[in-house]
Amino acid sequence: MMNRRKFLAQTTASSAFVGLGGLSLNSCNTATNKHITILHTNDVHSHIDVFPNDHSQYPNLGGLARRASLVAQIRRENPHTLLFDAGDIFQGTPYFNFYGGELEFKLMSMLKYDAATIGNHDFDNGIEGLLAQLPHAKFELLSANYDFSNTVLDGYVQPYKTYFIDDIKIGVYGLGVALDGLVTKRLYRETKYLNPYEIATDVEQKLKIEEKCDLVICLSHLGYTYENTNRPHDLELASNTAHTNLIIGGHTHTFLDRPTIKKNRRGNNVLVNQVGCYGLNLGRIDFYLDADKNAIGNGLSITV
Repeated sequence: MMNRRKFLAQTTASSAFVGLGGLSLNSCNTATNKHITILHTNDVHSHIDVFPNDHSQYPNLGGLARRASLVAQIRRENPHTLLFDAGDIFQGTPYFNFYGGELEFKLMSMLKYDAATIGNHDFDNGIEGLLAQLPHAKFELLSANYDFSNTVLDGYVQPYKTYFIDDIKIGVYGLGVALDGLVTKRLYRETKYLNPYEIATDVEQKLKIEEKCDLVICLSHLGYTYENTNRPHDLELASNTAHTNLIIGGHTHTFLDRPTIKKNRRGNNVLVNQVGCYGLNLGRIDFYLDADKNAIGNGLSITV
């Protein structure tokens, strides 16, 4: 994974690009005229401070203040930037035990996150506890496959949101992991889990065909992949999609140096990325679009 100093010292234009339709940058002669940057985190688990110097695994790594500086630097480099989180914002340090998620949401709002999806640990203070912290979140919570219609969260969580940046329309939707077996029923109450593959197909079609989005992004807390199980996961989700360009994942704490590339049902490339856990890394995906809004993209994981 690239460290901050090395990342900030070099341009991403020299990185390897993958065309979402299967073309490399070198094989595309049309000049790009739009540049959209997507930054992302996942499974931060209430880690706000830098890990101590004597930590056995992550000495002097992470920390929200460092992430804030890095995000600010990238936004200065490219003002056409969005910042997302793929869930499990809560639970993992005394900050959550004491503040119940208030501090996490306030700090994410200060960093100007645009949206997040909901992870299983975000229910750890119950659905009422999550609702109580929503006034502190100045960003959208997105989940298309959690049906909250019979809960206190009804109307507070949207399936998707669209963004206009530099005349590019970007649709973003959220997907969550099955709660049964992970979360006590009394915490998530009457929340209904819907099949994420079916929901993704419906939502991405709405975003691409009806909303006419140029880019479609999924914030997923399904997990990167699993062995010997039929649990839904991001790699299979990518193969089942038709219009999604990028899947930003969480839940399995998978450290990827660069996005995995999967073919969708149409034979086009889907980028699948996840940056581990605890705020140790910041994911960055750069999309370049030509005059016809055909996109090529690359990505990397930056050590905070």
